Amino acid sequence: YNAGESARNIDWKIYAKTDRYYLKVFEDETNLRGTLLLDRSASMDFGGDRKGGGVTKLRYGAMLCAALSYLMIKQRDAAGLALFDDRLGEVIPHRSARRHLFRLLSTLENVTPGGRTGISRALHDMAERIQRRGLVVLVSDLLDDPEEVISGLKHFRHRGHELVVFHLLDPLELTLDYGGEVTFVDRETGDKLRAQPWFVQRDYRRSVGDWTAYLGKRCVENAIDYNLVTTSTPFDLALVRYLGKRSRMG
Repeated sequence: YNAGESARNIDWKIYAKTDRYYLKVFEDETNLRGTLLLDRSASMDFGGDRKGGGVTKLRYGAMLCAALSYLMIKQRDAAGLALFDDRLGEVIPHRSARRHLFRLLSTLENVTPGGRTGISRALHDMAERIQRRGLVVLVSDLLDDPEEVISGLKHFRHRGHELVVFHLLDPLELTLDYGGEVTFVDRETGDKLRAQPWFVQRDYRRSVGDWTAYLGKRCVENAIDYNLVTTSTPFDLALVRYLGKRSRMG
């Protein structure tokens, strides 16, 4: 206890034993509440090199969320999880008990691709559900209208949450590095397009670079921690890089 602080939370039992003033610290007020938002839309079910051992974005995102939930509960923080495509799906409430971790891991292990992308709608719905301020982590390929995505993210910031975004992409989505003629299939609509990637590769890379740079810029403007991650990066390395970055920022 320091002079000038409220005496409302003085622990009088401790005072009786020690003749010194101590304030009660409530676990509910000091522990972090972390919400993991995993995009399970059909576009996340893409992995360019499955034969070579590559993973889909959805599988990678699930492993990333599993690692984050483990770290949160390990330090006695409360972790919650929400899955979404064009709307919210399963929502697991915040808990810090060790047995809660197994529920989170089981859900992430069994997550399957959903329907079309609707990031903004899901974000707005989830922002209204979380009543207490905390940490919100979004794991998504962000394949939606950029301004709508930013609008959904700003909703969390408006409500006082700390926000972290893992923008998850397959390396082929950044480079379009295919050989020969390729048939592209939209995983959400089934539309097909046959093309020669080398013909548009330069313009495509420029457009994707502009898109990711714009999202990063808009996140910075709104105090949102933006992290571009590819599925070719070992997820534990991606996590260590983020934690190192977070430590330096702290």
